[in-house]
Amino acid sequence: MKTEKLAKELKKKKIGKKYCLITDSTVEKLYGTKLLRDLRKNGVKADMASFPAGEKHKTLESIEQLASQLSQKGFNRKDAVIALGGGVVGDVGGFLAAIYMRGIPCIQIPTTLLAMADSSVGGKTGINIPEGKNMIGTITRPKLIVTEVDFLKTLPKKHIRNGLAEIIKCAVIADKKLFKFIEQNMQKILSLDKKTLTYIIKRAVAIKSEIVKQDEKEKNLRMILNYGHSYGHALERLSDYKLLHGHAISIGMVLANKMAVEKGILKKSEAERIKNLLIAAGLPVSTMKRLPLKEIIGDKKNEGGHINFILPTSIGSVTIHKEKCP
Repeated sequence: MKTEKLAKELKKKKIGKKYCLITDSTVEKLYGTKLLRDLRKNGVKADMASFPAGEKHKTLESIEQLASQLSQKGFNRKDAVIALGGGVVGDVGGFLAAIYMRGIPCIQIPTTLLAMADSSVGGKTGINIPEGKNMIGTITRPKLIVTEVDFLKTLPKKHIRNGLAEIIKCAVIADKKLFKFIEQNMQKILSLDKKTLTYIIKRAVAIKSEIVKQDEKEKNLRMILNYGHSYGHALERLSDYKLLHGHAISIGMVLANKMAVEKGILKKSEAERIKNLLIAAGLPVSTMKRLPLKEIIGDKKNEGGHINFILPTSIGSVTIHKEKCP
C-alpha cells in the first residue's frame, strides 16, 4: 500500500478530526514525511511529532516531550494519533494516545516484521524505566491496525530476523503446523517472498488475537505470549537495550527450553529442534552466562514472590511454571 493509498484509506475511516503522526527519526525520513504530505494532499488535517530512534528512547521523557508537542499543536479529545513505525514507536504512540487527555484514539501502522506480527496486536503498550522494560504501560486496543508487507523492503535483514523470533515464539506456543512451515520455507522468508511473509504474519496475528480475546488483561492465558521474555527482558536491560528485542527473546526461548528439559517436561530433541530453527533464522541462541533468577526479579512478571516462566511441553504447547524468587 503506497502512502497515498494509505492516506485515502484513513480519510474514509474518519477516526479523528485531525491526526498526529508519531514516529521516530528513522521512519520519519523513510515514510513519515511522505505520509504526512499525502494526508494533507487528500484533505486530511495532520501533523507530525518524532523522537530519536531506539529502545533507549522508550522513556517517560519522550512521552512528556511528545505530549507537549500535541498540546502545542492544539490536539484534543476529538483527534487521533497514528503510530507509524516499529515496536518502539508502537509502544510510545500507543501509550501516548492512551494517556493524552485521558485517552484519544490510536491507529497503528507497523513498519517492521516484529511490529506487524506481534507488538501492534493486543493493545499492550510499555515504557522502560531503569528497573526494567515495559514497567509502565497500558492495555488499550488501537482503533485500527494497517499492515503493509511492502514496508519490509526497506528493513535491514537483521530486523527481519528480529521479527521472526516472535513468529517462531507463536508457533512454539500454539501452532506446530506453523513451526513446520517456517522450517520448510526459511529461505523464502528471508528473501522477503510476499506470499510467504503474509501467511506467517497472518498466522502469528491470529494466534495472538485469539489468546488476547480470551484474556485481554493477562490474568492467566495471555501469559503464554511471554515465552522467552522473562530471560529476554533481563538480557535487554543488562545490555542497556543494545541487544535487539527478538535477539534477546531468541536466547530467552533457548534458556526456557533448557529449564523445561531439566524439569522433565520437554524432550531434549524438541528443544534442539527449536534451537536449530532459531539458528536457521540467523538468531543468537546463547549468552556469555546463564542468568541467575536475581537478574530477572526486576521484571514485571515477578508476582507474589514468584517468577512466571512459560515452558514448552512440546512444539505447539506450553505451560505456566512458577519459580520461587531467591
